[in-house]
Amino acid sequence: MARVAALLPDLLFGSKVQGMLRAAGHDVTVVGSPEALLEQREASELLVVDLCEDAAQRIAVLGAAAASTKTLAFYLHTDVETRTRALDAGFDLVVPRSRMAREGAALADGLLAPART
Repeated sequence: MARVAALLPDLLFGSKVQGMLRAAGHDVTVVGSPEALLEQREASELLVVDLCEDAAQRIAVLGAAAASTKTLAFYLHTDVETRTRALDAGFDLVVPRSRMAREGAALADGLLAPART
């Protein structure tokens, strides 16, 4: 089981993501702002970030965290520029929201697998 901190402001989709991560055995803490996510960084093995709104601000605040903590982010599939900016900032994996809905737990497990012993 991994400790996951997640910035999921969309309540409906956020509860889906939180549920799938918990069903996969992860301990999930949901926060309401990028700054709150940064506060959880050291206690977490994975950060999950919704980039569907306020992407530029979230990337700016969380980019440095991406260097020290595994990061999984998702974006609207029509906003390819957000994906590029997030990857350039150091996020580990940035996927369309639709893929997150289908494969979120598997994507998280894939990022966490090398860290588990």
